[in-house]
Amino acid sequence: MGYKSHKNVVYSCKYHVVWCPKYRRPVLVNGVVKRLKRIILDAAKDRGAEVMELEVRPDHVHLLIEVDPQYGVHRMIRRIKGRSSHILRREFPRLATRLPTLWSHSYFVSTVGGSPRGALKQYIENQKRSER
Repeated sequence: MGYKSHKNVVYSCKYHVVWCPKYRRPVLVNGVVKRLKRIILDAAKDRGAEVMELEVRPDHVHLLIEVDPQYGVHRMIRRIKGRSSHILRREFPRLATRLPTLWSHSYFVSTVGGSPRGALKQYIENQKRSER
């Protein structure tokens, strides 16, 4: 199992996170998907988090991410959702006209242990195939 460390902490904190656009509208399509993925990767990198798996469906996002426990998963997701909402609504004006805010306030998060991680990665990868 790979551990990360800095200064005074050694950690392995992996989370499966799922969140949706407001009203679960299917607005995450076409160019929005590519841009959203880039924003998520950049926001994670800025905070030293590692995106292990990412899948964007038209009406929700699945993310498998490793986050420094001193920063916290809540702050990471708030940062990703805030930055992506601001940028996407500016770059894709139709999002601003269809929704009062891009994201719903809630999200799902679950910790991921060492052994089921492979199964979870496969589940997230299979999201694309399940809706064909």
